[in-house]
Amino acid sequence: MSTISMRRSVLATVGLAVVGGLALTGCESGDEASPAQPAASAPGSAPATSGAPSGAPSGAPSGDSAAPAGAPGTAKPGQVFKIGEAAEIPYDYGDFKGSRLALTVTAIEQGTAADLEGLNLGDKANGKVPYYIRFTIKNIGTTDMSYASVGHVKGLLGDGSEAQSLAVIGRFEKCKQESMPKGFANGQSQTSCAIALAPSAQTKVAGAQYAGNPYNAANRSEAIAWK
Repeated sequence: MSTISMRRSVLATVGLAVVGGLALTGCESGDEASPAQPAASAPGSAPATSGAPSGAPSGAPSGDSAAPAGAPGTAKPGQVFKIGEAAEIPYDYGDFKGSRLALTVTAIEQGTAADLEGLNLGDKANGKVPYYIRFTIKNIGTTDMSYASVGHVKGLLGDGSEAQSLAVIGRFEKCKQESMPKGFANGQSQTSCAIALAPSAQTKVAGAQYAGNPYNAANRSEAIAWK
């Protein structure tokens, strides 16, 4: 994933594809992003989180072999957690293969339609209400995970269907999508956020799910969830 230079305006898009460099995460099934070390000339810039692998720092260690899903202490495919409960997951992407994380959805906060103003969504934002899925990531493995990024965190509507996701290029203060900092070693934690869109004010985002490897079956039955 390339580093995105700081822009004066914040851009976003919704849809089922990557269009003109603006990333949507609707039903994507790609790998987690492993962004390269940010250039010193772009402090504070936020990398896009489109879910496509793009390498990692050349010196990143490969770590030990991660426990597969279902191993003792590791979240089982389809397991459901309460908001605030940690799920231990393997992280097997790019140079970070063999890593382990504790992923915790800490809150799902309702925003307002006005939050979407200025994101250049046009008619795609009509009637939609953003929800902010806040989560923490803790390195519980032996791998230095500098600049890695956790994607595949999505919202769930009240009927259990997947909410549309929104990826923002640039800094969106309401929901900062953070990658892991330099020196992200065992025991360190990072907060991040994912945006889910409810189709109307009458429909709520009631839960969240993580559908990264190895919880990314096509029918979503193996995704782990928080409700």
